[in-house]
Amino acid sequence: MSIDLSGKTAVVTGAASGIGESVAITLAAAGASVIVTDLAAQAARGAEVVARITELGGSACFHALDISDEQQWVAVMSSVREQHAGLDILVNNAGVVLVKPIEETSLDELRWISRINIEGTFLGVKHSMPLLRVRAQTNPAGASIINFSSAMGIKGYPFGSLYSMTKGAIRAFSKSIALEFAQLRYNIRVNSIHPGLVDTAMVGLESEKLSALGAMGTSTPEEMRRAFQNLNPLGRLGSPQELANAVLFLASDLSSFITGSEMTVDGGETAQ
Repeated sequence: MSIDLSGKTAVVTGAASGIGESVAITLAAAGASVIVTDLAAQAARGAEVVARITELGGSACFHALDISDEQQWVAVMSSVREQHAGLDILVNNAGVVLVKPIEETSLDELRWISRINIEGTFLGVKHSMPLLRVRAQTNPAGASIINFSSAMGIKGYPFGSLYSMTKGAIRAFSKSIALEFAQLRYNIRVNSIHPGLVDTAMVGLESEKLSALGAMGTSTPEEMRRAFQNLNPLGRLGSPQELANAVLFLASDLSSFITGSEMTVDGGETAQ
């Protein structure tokens, strides 16, 4: 069964590259009008994503967005209101990672990662909700919020404590607002996605930093990457498209009875 998102509008954060890029292209390919958002510094890359969607026959536009800046969220949602009158899908994908021993980590670094990962997710939900409610009233399946957490929001991992802290917060936040919106009869479903190690530039950066720390007995990024693969029950890293496929399902009406759930897309990593 193919998934049809025709007539739906989606906002995807961190969509100029990596998982977010695949999510934006996949939602557009299914028929959604996609607002591709990322930092202003990524505008050129975001324009390339929009161009690719357009070439494939889809509908998209780019909007600069620092997810930790409330006024930028207000501006994005104002644009969505003017252009689309409502919103069906919010994908809070953007985030940052910090690989560092806790004894070398500063309070400023805690505040930095929390401002982006936690506050950015909160702001996205808060400022999209009025537009999501508009569309939810006309669709029995409701509107959909998909928050990216992580396998590290479920399990602990060395040298990534602050990342785990923020991703664990997103997991709990998603469950709480799912219940809140259900009780208020907003007809907005909220679910979290928990990727394992995915083959993106971020994992490359993690491999460099972790191998420099000697994690898992490694000394080079290549050794760290192999260790990542060996750690996973399926013996490999995930792909951005595999995450986009999960988002597509949760964004669609096929997931109409799913809210407050955590979908692990991790090759079995958290099952161990």
